[in-house]
Amino acid sequence: MGHDDAGNARDRWAEEAYALLTDVARTYRAVITYKELGAEVQERSGIHTRALLQNWIGPVLGKVVREAHRRGDPPLTALVVHTDDGMVGVGYKEVLDVAGQPPVHDELEREQHAAEARLACYRRFSADLPPGGGTPALAPRHQAALDRRRAATVQPPPACAGCHVQLPMTGVCDACG
Repeated sequence: MGHDDAGNARDRWAEEAYALLTDVARTYRAVITYKELGAEVQERSGIHTRALLQNWIGPVLGKVVREAHRRGDPPLTALVVHTDDGMVGVGYKEVLDVAGQPPVHDELEREQHAAEARLACYRRFSADLPPGGGTPALAPRHQAALDRRRAATVQPPPACAGCHVQLPMTGVCDACG
């Protein structure tokens, strides 16, 4: 693909990505992976590439960010997450840039922002919101990972308030009684 051809392909992929992401937003709490999005925009557009996904998806999603902002739509790219961890990519910073907001460096803060943006997408495009309009949520895979980490966190055993020795299973200190 020549330079102009690549630009035309990115424009077409961005158009298809916009339509696809509005479809995703019609289902409450739905997300799509970068890999699924990349495959689907190529299929829908009929324009395929052998280039690695990470080498072309960023500029395509950047076009989607700017178009959503131009139309007054919420940031649809918040619906796109990594397969392995369910988080938005580092390119999500473009959503903040375009909106004139300061960058977010904290990973959890970025995910919370994306959760709010996803809820705005569901509210704009969805017909199946729960009563009350829904709540912001981390992507399911990311939430599951956080839940697993919390469950794996070992709590220290209870200690006696008097002598600070670990309490036996009875909960009564052997030394202090």
